This record gives sequence, C-alpha cells and structure tokens, in this order.
Amino acid sequence: MPSLTDQAFLDATADRLAALPAVRAVTLGGSRARGTHGPGSDWDMAVYYRGAFDPDDLRAVGWAGEVSGIGEWGGGVFNGGAWLTVDERRVDVHYRDLDVVEHQRAEAEAGRFDVEPLMFHLAGIPTYLVVAELAVNQVLRGELPRPAYPEALRATAPARWYGAATATLAYAGAAHAPRGAVTQVAGAIALAATQTAHAVLAARGEWVTNEKGIVRLAGLDAVDPLVAGLTPEPESLTRAVTECGRILGRAVDRTSG
Repeated sequence: MPSLTDQAFLDATADRLAALPAVRAVTLGGSRARGTHGPGSDWDMAVYYRGAFDPDDLRAVGWAGEVSGIGEWGGGVFNGGAWLTVDERRVDVHYRDLDVVEHQRAEAEAGRFDVEPLMFHLAGIPTYLVVAELAVNQVLRGELPRPAYPEALRATAPARWYGAATATLAYAGAAHAPRGAVTQVAGAIALAATQTAHAVLAARGEWVTNEKGIVRLAGLDAVDPLVAGLTPEPESLTRAVTECGRILGRAVDRTSG
C-alpha cells in the first residue's frame, strides 16, 4: 500500500524532480492532468531542462525502475525518459529539452512541423506534440508558457495529414487489396484513419498529445466496422478501401465546410 496520499505523493515527487540539476519545470500530463484517470492509472510527469541534463542524476534518486539515456527513445523531440515506481505508484518521467520545445513552438507558430516515428504511435508524432503538452499539462513546479493553437498550423497541418492518408489508401488499393492481403489492408485503413484524425483535430484547433481515442474524437467511428468485416477476397478489400476513403473524405469536408 502507498504510504502517502495522492497529493502528498505528487508534491514530494515534483519537489524531488525539480531539484535535479538543469531542471527548470515539472509537469503532470496524461489522464491525471485531464481528470479522466482511474485508480490504477500511471502518473505521467515531465522534467523541462535547460542545457545538459544527466539521467544519472535521476538514477541517483534511487527510485526503482528503468532510466533511459538522452535519445534512447528514438531521438527527436521525444528524447527519453524513465519508467519508475515511486511509493508503489507507476510513474513515467519524460525528458523535455526547453531549447527544443521553444524551437518547435516557433515552428508551429509558423505552420511548420515534422512527423517522427515513435513506438506505440501508429501514425508517428508531429513535432508540435511538445507544444501541445505545454498547452494541456499541469505545471507543478516552475513556469512554462501555455500556447494557444497557432492559426498557421490550422492552415497547414490538415492538408498534410490528409494527404498522407489518401496516399496510404491509394497504395493499399493498388498493391494490397488485389492480392487479398487482409493484414496490410487493415493496417493501411487504420493508419489512414489515424492520419485523418490528426487532420480533423488540427482543423478544429484541438491539441493532440497521443493517439488514444483520436479516431473517436475525430468522429471516424464508422471505420471500425470496415476493419471488423474484412475478408480476403480482393473485391471485398477494394470496396473496404474505397468506403474508407469516402468516410475520411466526408469527415475532412465537415471540418472545412
């Protein structure tokens, strides 16, 4: 059993993280920040640092778990973190380089972003994810800006995401469906739906910090029966790809109409 109440645990953990060298701020994210958590939900926290952050300083705290080096989570904007157990609670700690975050905020304000591969994210992550975190996470220690959704990003992101989705489906229709490749068609439909969900939410000016529930949030639930009903006949797969394209196109049209 935990020895501390949730609030006492959060205060103590935030204080300890904030005391690490180079750390300027500590935040709470995920379901705990949104108030949608359950009793067993993880505690998602982030340390915002300036300059050289040494994961050995986090290891030296002595919490049980795994602490990665800088860049070990694939590099890019999502540059590492730790899976820990603190007072019998599961705690994820993400590393956030303030220089990188500030650069990506400037890029997002100009309507520019990249998409980086990251494990557990089907469509990858937009580099503006770290800006989204500033907007939605709770600042526990230090000070951080809380940016609004940039109008320039609303103008550029939907077309880029939806363009990727239409290309994904076009290839599935030409290369996978005629061969009866159920798994690859299913994967293409799932990827295209996720990409389109990013497009829809960007058009609405809604920040995205992960893919959980993103298809539902974008109103693309009608894709689910398509995936559930896939069969290996090429004609059936081609129809599914075509119908998926219609569903995604209608959703995009609704946000732009």
